[in-house]
Amino acid sequence: MSFLNRDTYGMYKSYDGEGPGPSLMGADTLMGEDVYNHLDEDLGDIKEIMIDMRSGKIAYAVLSFGGFLGLGEKLFAVPWNALTLDTVNKRFILKVEKERLKNAPGFDKDDWPDMVDQTWSTSVHSFYGTKPYYDL
Repeated sequence: MSFLNRDTYGMYKSYDGEGPGPSLMGADTLMGEDVYNHLDEDLGDIKEIMIDMRSGKIAYAVLSFGGFLGLGEKLFAVPWNALTLDTVNKRFILKVEKERLKNAPGFDKDDWPDMVDQTWSTSVHSFYGTKPYYDL
């Protein structure tokens, strides 16, 4: 579902369709956004966006992958800078194969990691080949 369909406040009614999207977007309108890879495989959807309250930077998007109707799904913290916006299909692209994603550092909905833990953060950024947001 596109961010335009989740615009309950009408904040994008003046969006002219130019560029990847509006210059500023509400986090709520990105929840549920589809994530595909460069091979056009469906990887899941965005469940949450994690913001570092000290820096104001977006740290991670929480990607839901697998399962059925919320059962058996696995959650992954994907570094925000690992995602790119596919403006044509109105979805995010993550350059990781579906089979490889199964081995990414993940967690379940009842046992979230401490996302500011440096050891955990290093493993996540190492997997996706990204620099930590706090080093950018």
